[in-house]
Amino acid sequence: MKQLKYVVAGVALLAGMATAAQAGTLDDVKARGKLLCGVTTGLAGFGAPNDKGEWAGLDIDLCKGIAAAVFGDATKVEYKPLSAEQRFTALQSGEVDVLARNSTWTLKRDTELKLDFVTVNYYDGQGFMVHADSGVKSALELKGATVCVQEGTTTEKNMGDYDKANGLGFQPVKFKENDQARAAYDEGRCDAYTTDASGLAGERTALKDPKNNIILPEIISKEPLGPVVRHGDNQWGDIVRWTHFATLVAEEKGITQANLAEVIAANGADNASADPETQRMLGITGNLGEGAGLTITWAQDVIKAVGNYGEIFDRNVGPKTNIGLERGLNALWNKGGLQYAAPFN
Repeated sequence: MKQLKYVVAGVALLAGMATAAQAGTLDDVKARGKLLCGVTTGLAGFGAPNDKGEWAGLDIDLCKGIAAAVFGDATKVEYKPLSAEQRFTALQSGEVDVLARNSTWTLKRDTELKLDFVTVNYYDGQGFMVHADSGVKSALELKGATVCVQEGTTTEKNMGDYDKANGLGFQPVKFKENDQARAAYDEGRCDAYTTDASGLAGERTALKDPKNNIILPEIISKEPLGPVVRHGDNQWGDIVRWTHFATLVAEEKGITQANLAEVIAANGADNASADPETQRMLGITGNLGEGAGLTITWAQDVIKAVGNYGEIFDRNVGPKTNIGLERGLNALWNKGGLQYAAPFN
């Protein structure tokens, strides 16, 4: 019995050492003086260099928000462009601190790859794009069609499942990178092109004649896209998750980059009519940042840097951009959408 106790104690010690070995991302980031954020190699609206050569997009703003939460400075981030093939290995190896690269949360990735998807910053679904002059109005009309697709992704698997369920006889034309698939479609090598619907909207802007390409109405999958961290470092996962949550609650409360100072002044600790959750989130009362290893004003820094989620969405992919996406599932929970933050308590 004593020997069994020693074995159990030894196993527990090793488990504790393994967890400790994986922990400490926040300390590493602080010691380095910058965040290493894994991003896409280029997807308009989500992560791509703008006309000034600066990285911009919905996922880029998440990276900036995390840097602001940690350093109080959104510029302290280095973007690491990663292909679909590279992305998860780069995160596992420690080449990046977080992956913010329109990656779909799946069971296999969550478990077998030993990664944690800590939140969803964009709810999406896979679709198809065709040339408008093809006359095709529905994905169910693509019987026997050649379809450009990126291999080794959930996109390829979903297309196969949809093909099998509907007996369409797709002829996949596979490419290692999404931009290769898009280019081949643009050259007329495929009848259709498939990826996440948001990706189709972004990729369409890079085609020779964007107006001659339509996204078909069918959405064939669920694609919850969000930031990814390594297993075993819950503190770091908390920071990434609550950075996104801060932008959601800011939108709920009507807090923007422009009115942040006014909101802080109006919700002083001595104001009996102030909103308690706003006070807690902004560090006016209490210190919710302490448990995550952040400053008392970390959420203020996030909002100051990137604004609330509505501002982030509208700036990067919203109806007034050339991406032209509606909020849809990405509306707040109280506006009919799925974006929902846990309470700041």
